[in-house]
Amino acid sequence: MPGDQRHIEIMDTTLRDGEQTSGVSFSPTEKLTIAQLLLTEVKVNRIEIASARVSEGEFEAVKAITKWAKSNGFLNQVEVLTFVDGDVSIQWMQQAGAKVMNLLTKGSLNHLTHQLKKKPEQHFAEIADVIKLARKKGIEVNVYLEDWSNGMRHSKEYVFQYLDFIQKMPVKRIMLPDTLGILTPAEVTEYISAIVQRYPGLHFDFHAHNDYDLGTANVLEGVKAGAHGIHLTINGMGERAGNAPLASAIAVMNDFVPEVKTSVVEASLYRVSKLVETFSGFRIPVNKPVVGENVFTQTAGIHADGDKKNKLYFSDLMPERFGRTRRYALGKTSGKANIENNLAQLGIQLSEPDLKKVTQRIIELGDKKEVVTQADLPYIISDVIDSRNITEKVRIENYVLTHSKNLRPSVTVEISINGELYEEHSQGDGQYDAFVNALKKVYKRMKKELPILTDYAVRIPPGGKSDALCETVITWSYNGKEFKTRGLDSDQTVSAIKATQKMLNLI
Repeated sequence: MPGDQRHIEIMDTTLRDGEQTSGVSFSPTEKLTIAQLLLTEVKVNRIEIASARVSEGEFEAVKAITKWAKSNGFLNQVEVLTFVDGDVSIQWMQQAGAKVMNLLTKGSLNHLTHQLKKKPEQHFAEIADVIKLARKKGIEVNVYLEDWSNGMRHSKEYVFQYLDFIQKMPVKRIMLPDTLGILTPAEVTEYISAIVQRYPGLHFDFHAHNDYDLGTANVLEGVKAGAHGIHLTINGMGERAGNAPLASAIAVMNDFVPEVKTSVVEASLYRVSKLVETFSGFRIPVNKPVVGENVFTQTAGIHADGDKKNKLYFSDLMPERFGRTRRYALGKTSGKANIENNLAQLGIQLSEPDLKKVTQRIIELGDKKEVVTQADLPYIISDVIDSRNITEKVRIENYVLTHSKNLRPSVTVEISINGELYEEHSQGDGQYDAFVNALKKVYKRMKKELPILTDYAVRIPPGGKSDALCETVITWSYNGKEFKTRGLDSDQTVSAIKATQKMLNLI
């Protein structure tokens, strides 16, 4: 990297602010695991792991993290939110083994006047007492200006009065939160630029929230305006609409602010995202930038065609940067190029006629709202190739399958044979058995024998879910010979019926 790049500190607050997501509570073990991953693999500069005095569980989690951090050289990168409460938070930190406090103070006159009911001078004096005591105990101090964004909008004189005071105190970082996520990017630029220019010797962090979905945009502007550090959370977790998301913010800084650099390892972002998704139960939207399941998936056939010809739909936001791969979805909008890309990844080549048939089959499945995955392709190919030499003289036109508790399954089937319709009803030990029994009645009327079913195998793709395509392969014995037919559908009984229709056309 060029030597003139400015380093931006990344502080991850998933374990403190992110845990304020409604319904989320990490166990001490989960907190330790996330902390270790953030510091050793993601390589953020700092982590904020808890609020002081919250609960016994929080206390135990902080003790476990600080114990590990101390033995691995990370203790000064572990931070705890504290309060202007004399020595109460300081004692809690000492008992928990923490060495860096993020002191929560008032960054707007409105909060100071109506919540604390104090004058600025009184608040400053109490802050000074806590800072002096913390430093005496060997605790490093950063300060939050809570509601700073409203402070800059409505009481800018107070904010500068506060900063004039705090610049004389032994604090390492001053942290500027958009507490309610109200700022526009233009305001972020204006406010941070003014503060950085007025206090060039101080370190300022910017802490964005996402209430107007501007968290990442505001991070971008904050960095451009001169902020020295940024606060982020994994998956954008946090109270209300959450905080600025770690993965998106890192990608934006790397791609659009070449004059800065961070220590974050992009390739680790997806892994930590999925881990936190599992621990929190807070599901990632499939279209969430960088980490969502669908964000590197092309669906339209024209896009796949462009990628194949000259990477026409590629951008700098390549999936490989984040330990991911590009995928091409299969469905009703799939074109030939989309399917060819998937086949190439499986090492499969098809003739042009077979490729057209497979494409048509996938479009048909998509029209039925079936989910088609790459793992389904071999089964679809098998089904299409199995069907190509069959002249369809017999069609299962309609059927009703019933299954009830304590009653035998039954089927009513309507079948067309050489243009003539037949209808029969029957029962059986299962729905498919009832279907075969109904067929036997039809063919008995025609004085014909059906082949004997000798084997019945059902397969779904590896990792298939409850709506996965199901392939049924049935082996038949007829006139001393054996043959197989295949059926494909998301419903197991229907796939067996399709395999049986093929058999009826072969005999």
